[in-house]
Amino acid sequence: MRSQYLPGTLVAVAVALASTVQALWPIPTSYQDGKIGVEIKRSDFMIKSNVTSSSVINAAIERYQYLIEHEYFESPYDFNESTLKTSGMIYSLQVDVQSAQDVLDLETDESYTLEVPLEGKAVISAKTPFGAVRGLESFSQLIVSNTGRKIIKNAPIKIVDSPKFQHRGILLDTSRNFYHIDSILRTLDAMAYNKLNTLHWYAISPFSWPIESKVHPEMNEKGAYSLDMRYSYDDVKKVINYAKNRAIRVMPEFDMPGNTFIVGEAHPEIMSCLNKQPNWDKFAAEPPSGQLNIADPRAVTFAFDILSEYSRLFVDLGFHMGGGSLNLECWRSDPTIELYVRDHPGESVESLMVGWYTQMIGKIGDLGKIPHLREEAVLNFNLTAKNTTILQAWVSEDSVSKIVDKGYRVIASPWNRYYLDCGHGSWLLNFEGSSWCDPFKGWQQIYSYNPLTNITDPEKQKLVLGGEVALWSAQSDETTVDRYLWPRASAFAEIMWSGSTDPVTNTTRDLARVAPRLTEHRFRMVARGIMAEPIAPLWCVRHPETCMHAVAA
Repeated sequence: MRSQYLPGTLVAVAVALASTVQALWPIPTSYQDGKIGVEIKRSDFMIKSNVTSSSVINAAIERYQYLIEHEYFESPYDFNESTLKTSGMIYSLQVDVQSAQDVLDLETDESYTLEVPLEGKAVISAKTPFGAVRGLESFSQLIVSNTGRKIIKNAPIKIVDSPKFQHRGILLDTSRNFYHIDSILRTLDAMAYNKLNTLHWYAISPFSWPIESKVHPEMNEKGAYSLDMRYSYDDVKKVINYAKNRAIRVMPEFDMPGNTFIVGEAHPEIMSCLNKQPNWDKFAAEPPSGQLNIADPRAVTFAFDILSEYSRLFVDLGFHMGGGSLNLECWRSDPTIELYVRDHPGESVESLMVGWYTQMIGKIGDLGKIPHLREEAVLNFNLTAKNTTILQAWVSEDSVSKIVDKGYRVIASPWNRYYLDCGHGSWLLNFEGSSWCDPFKGWQQIYSYNPLTNITDPEKQKLVLGGEVALWSAQSDETTVDRYLWPRASAFAEIMWSGSTDPVTNTTRDLARVAPRLTEHRFRMVARGIMAEPIAPLWCVRHPETCMHAVAA
């Protein structure tokens, strides 16, 4: 049996492509293989399970049964491969699950084992339906097409696998530009192919309010771009159910009190610094300006209404309340807030802001949810939040260690590594300069980031729940989402699932060895309808030793 990683020179990388592990993304925790090819019996291959009462298992079996029957994937490295010899036949795949319980949250067990013998029945064993979903994806990636046959190379195979991090997500902003439901569902498919488990749905922005509200219908009526650019309750429920069947949580974000210009389209009376022009930059990170008036009880009531309504619609325990890019000058310039502070000695804009978040965190907790919040209120303004609060670190890589030092759980999203919308210049219509977050983040930058950097205390490392890459959509929509996300989000996914180090050598994985696997995975995603962009000329990934960064003589 051979171990997960193969030693050797850069030339050996190409030779190593014959190993079955080449096909698996993200790379498993533990992998052993042999040297014999086996064939999938096409005529009557069946996936069966000991559990028939789980809708997640039943949907997954139906999905992967169809995929295995209809997918004919040829690796880009097998372009001149002759007929491969096989010495055995796999007739079925048995999926054994300990419990049919399908609760999906941060504590859900996604581990599985997968065994492919030289003959007979392959077996997936998992504790939960969601672990079984991960195992089914791995099994599907082992299969390649060769002269019309479906084969698995290098049997017998044993995989023992589980994720490094609990929270492995994509933030998708569907409000700056609109994404039709089909593109969101396609993104969920791609997330499942990469074993990601959280869609962070950024639901509203300064520009639009596309999600139906039954409590405040005026928001959707006045805040949506058009009648056909709205998400109904049924649309949201469809996304949530589709995601769950792929072992993916859907966590909403309703960003308040900042970034809320669109609320002013329906309720200008509860707003501060509404659409200040042309000097909007004094009042907001981006135009049009507008923040909820944090001294106005009507704004608090409105926010409570929103939290209450959407905490019922979105069933996940996590509820993100935003908190980034707040502008204190917006509130300082508001005459009603200036008067309030003057009439209440000891109060300030900063204390009002801290008080706002204290109320919102309390409300989310009362609704039975776990509050999520961006870092600024805690790190910049000394908010003392409940220790159940999960903070999102985005301002810098150092923010992660600062947050765990304060005892909070954290999700890492440093903009300089994980913001996938960057690198396309400014979206301001009369400005030819760069975007604030340029340049473009290549897959290598994403893959090379370890959120545990500078955190050596094992107890503090446990507070790092994982991370999220973010696709803010000022310059993206359903026509670009595939290539903006993939395969860069795949690079992120492997670090989140497998960690950044080779468990055999305890060293950081060599990018030159990662690139061929990522390319093969990218080709498989394209074959499955995900229009992921290439990472290099195909020549380079077939001949990696010829395309390395130059070294001075």
